[in-house]
Amino acid sequence: MSDIDPTRSTSSMLGRRPFLGLSTGLVAAAGSIARALANEQLGKPHPPIVPEDDPALVVERPELAAATGAIDAYAAYPRENATRTPGIVVVQHIWGVDAQIRDTVRRLAKAGFVTVAPDLYAGLGAPNGDNSTDYAPFSAAAAKLVDATVDDQIRAAAVWIRSRVGQGPAQRPPKIGVMGFCMGGSIALRAAIDDAQVFDAAVIFYGKVRWGAESDEGPITVMALSYTDELKLPFMGQYGARDTSIKPEDVRAMQARLRVPNDIKIYDEAGHAFFDDTRARYVPSAAADAWKRTLAWFTTYLR
Repeated sequence: MSDIDPTRSTSSMLGRRPFLGLSTGLVAAAGSIARALANEQLGKPHPPIVPEDDPALVVERPELAAATGAIDAYAAYPRENATRTPGIVVVQHIWGVDAQIRDTVRRLAKAGFVTVAPDLYAGLGAPNGDNSTDYAPFSAAAAKLVDATVDDQIRAAAVWIRSRVGQGPAQRPPKIGVMGFCMGGSIALRAAIDDAQVFDAAVIFYGKVRWGAESDEGPITVMALSYTDELKLPFMGQYGARDTSIKPEDVRAMQARLRVPNDIKIYDEAGHAFFDDTRARYVPSAAADAWKRTLAWFTTYLR
């Protein structure tokens, strides 16, 4: 959601709880995260959790053949993969395909998914998001995004995943999920609705809940939630109770309308952007749990 400032959208009362621990499965999927946490490197710029030279992975920067024009992307996948290896399209947050998004792509690849993040800011004048703290130029770039063009680019990423193994744009296997953060969460949700023939499951991190609403004040209206009637894919949502831009009561109202398999969690200790482990909004307990749930969700619906 381009009008959410991640540097200001969390209550000043937010405090961090101590990290609660990783499951065995998560440690296996992202082996160095425990060491990173033990060294207290997260919540600020840090060495990658899964490095680009991990011998189990292949990292690429493919050019995606979108109908609206070629677009750059960042991709990673297991060195050993086959036609049935599932895929995930990751939709960037406001900071673009920065170090945190690239690391997330590699973490998903380490967990066994062919993963790609299209660079939605290509050609729009956005700076490099690595270590950035100035929100303004990214907000300006996000304001230039055109929904139809972005949707085409997200679709092209899914097509790229299938074309690698000789499959058509909507041919299964492989199954493909879509996952997004903040503004990317809103885009990923739209893709899950408009391109249900392409995708098989969705995971949304703190994407907007009120769609087409003129005001964020007062109880949420039926019209602002009407998109839930069109959602056909299994849907997981990760939200923070201390997020001042996305109200917990709105999230609960949205979940009450869902008619698809869903798993929505609102983390009491977290605010907006709690998963971004390169910035101060990071909340380790919520991020670790949300990651475990995400891997389990995609394992259930994509394999």
